[in-house]
Amino acid sequence: MSIDFSQQRIKMVDSQLRTTDVTSVPVLEAFLEIPRERFVGSASPALAYIDEDIPVARTSQGPRYLMEPSPLARLIQLADVGKSDVALDVGCGTGYGSAILSRLAQSVVALESDSHLAEQASATMAELGCSNVEVVTGQLSDGHATRAPYDVILINGSVEEVPQTLFDQLEEGGRLVAVEGRGNAGTARLFIKTEGVVT
Repeated sequence: MSIDFSQQRIKMVDSQLRTTDVTSVPVLEAFLEIPRERFVGSASPALAYIDEDIPVARTSQGPRYLMEPSPLARLIQLADVGKSDVALDVGCGTGYGSAILSRLAQSVVALESDSHLAEQASATMAELGCSNVEVVTGQLSDGHATRAPYDVILINGSVEEVPQTLFDQLEEGGRLVAVEGRGNAGTARLFIKTEGVVT
């Protein structure tokens, strides 16, 4: 039996996003439009819409995951992405977060440290017509200074502490969203740069 992924997307938005206070219409529409099943990497597409992180690859830096839909949507909603914004997706993995951002921002730089994942993300972006996304390879903690400053920076996954380098690459008035902390102690945070100071 084939799976109706478009119906799965609707169920994901209605039962996972709307029920966790994701109310931004552009964000909800982006999640309805982007086919999550195309970004599950080595996992089965049948798992694409479950309400948890999905392991998509094993890399030299350790296992990589496709973030659970609700936390990802809430982070993106916090970032308040506008049509003229330039966004940086740090640790893009297979590219799902970058594809969502491509529907909200003017342009997106998708940064990935693993070259195989970067190639995979780039190919999927091309297939889906995400022409405003540029996939680049490099150390995640270094950001991507070539295209800085950014109006929005999304850290895809959790970090113990946001590197200063990423704050330095924020535009004045720019927003950085991340889950900061370890394990279950992680907290979603919104950082804003005002008069050169990030708070």
